[in-house]
Amino acid sequence: MIKEKMIFRDAKAADIEQIQIVRNSVTENTLSNPDLITDADCLEFISQRGKGWVCEIENQLVGFSIVDLKEQNVWALFLKPQFEQRGIGRKLQKLMLDWYFKQTTANLWLGTAPNTRAEKFYRQSGWTVIGTHGKGEIKFEMTYETWQQLNK
Repeated sequence: MIKEKMIFRDAKAADIEQIQIVRNSVTENTLSNPDLITDADCLEFISQRGKGWVCEIENQLVGFSIVDLKEQNVWALFLKPQFEQRGIGRKLQKLMLDWYFKQTTANLWLGTAPNTRAEKFYRQSGWTVIGTHGKGEIKFEMTYETWQQLNK
């Protein structure tokens, strides 16, 4: 079996079209209306409000993460379903958390639908449930102190 080379790098404006393809390929935490997240939104989040990262395999974007410094929020972490269970999400999360906590010690939060693989992923990754958000999503939090403990 040939192991595919995964390239992790900062997201750039030229990636937005493929970021949108990945975002709309997911089977959980889907958008009720894909037009709600515009290319301009993506550009603002990766260039002004925070930062993003992507994973490429054979010149195809297969996953991405974006963090928002303004709202101290994980704006997105998504993979194409066929690329799950390969460690890509963990690596994208690590890049995002390491960068975020170099910028600030403010708590970081995210929301995800209950009873999903994402919920399980965040629980296993050390995030703490702190309530609910939006339309019944579970609200998770990562503190600077927990991030430090996880990186020892």
